[in-house]
Amino acid sequence: MTLTEQIITIAMVMLGTVLTRFLPFLLFPAGKATPKYIQYLGKVLPPAVFGLLVVYCLKNVSIFTGSHGIPEFLSILAVVFLHLWKRQMLLSIAGGTILYMVLVQLVF
Repeated sequence: MTLTEQIITIAMVMLGTVLTRFLPFLLFPAGKATPKYIQYLGKVLPPAVFGLLVVYCLKNVSIFTGSHGIPEFLSILAVVFLHLWKRQMLLSIAGGTILYMVLVQLVF
């Protein structure tokens, strides 16, 4: 990349960051009620994103070869257990990730 292209790229990244930070405050000011469809999206998108992540993470797991999906299954169980027990999303994600890495690196 030339120097000009690098400057343009950095400027576009900065503009994108600023827009995504300030645009919601401009579109939905504090004194005005949030539209119902935005409230709906706020409720349904987080579980949808997690569902997509689960599908993406498990798409290449084969129960017929390698570790037969055992580390993945145990990690999913750990995430579910931790979430039902503590209701802390970061703890659940970190616990499942750490267990998976330990299983893959040391056990399987």
